[in-house]
Amino acid sequence: EVPRPHEYADRLPAVLAVIYLVFNEGYLASGRSGQRRELAREGVELARQLAALLPREPEAAGLAALLELHHARAAARFDSWGRIVLLEQQDRRLWDRAAIGQAAVRLRDAVRQGRPGPYQLQAGIAALHALAASSEATDWADVRALYDRLSALDPSPVVLLNRAVATRFAVGPAPALAEVDALGDRLADYHLWHAARADLLATLDRTAEALAAAERALELAANPAERELMSRRVGELRRRR
Repeated sequence: EVPRPHEYADRLPAVLAVIYLVFNEGYLASGRSGQRRELAREGVELARQLAALLPREPEAAGLAALLELHHARAAARFDSWGRIVLLEQQDRRLWDRAAIGQAAVRLRDAVRQGRPGPYQLQAGIAALHALAASSEATDWADVRALYDRLSALDPSPVVLLNRAVATRFAVGPAPALAEVDALGDRLADYHLWHAARADLLATLDRTAEALAAAERALELAANPAERELMSRRVGELRRRR
């Protein structure tokens, strides 16, 4: 059943969430999983269609921009063996600059409506990454500031974990580790919490603790590509001991 125009506002959050879920089902697939990657493209197209249908709903445009920015990096996210390539290690020459520019314009127009929301803020964070010439050139202070605004709307522990990652680059690894550790009660069974701890502990030369955290992340990871990534990380840390 197609909703009537006056019903759009009530139904929009659920529709946006479903589209984001569709996109992530494909986006998180391994590099060789072509059929599932098609879901990511479908998610982008659905978000674009919804944004066109609802031009006065900035969150619809925010989601479309967010998915366009993520999908613009698709060619660089996996190597030729289907292994994950982390953002800071990706070959940015493979990113779709035309799609990034289109998403940036879409996001700018959404923000001008003056009704910020979580998808617009997430798109803003993604844009800061996408428009930077390198990981080192990323404006991490702005990334962290946007996470502050996002956490005011969505104070979930995962948002706060991502903020802590930004703290690492904006401030330093020690304060970032303090932020990560403060989330332990809520994220003890989340593999990316342990992965973040492993990276921070390794940066601080606390190799034995980093290895234990990486091994726990490997135990908890369900996605095959993420398991392979954590297996590599465990191997690196074992060689450092």
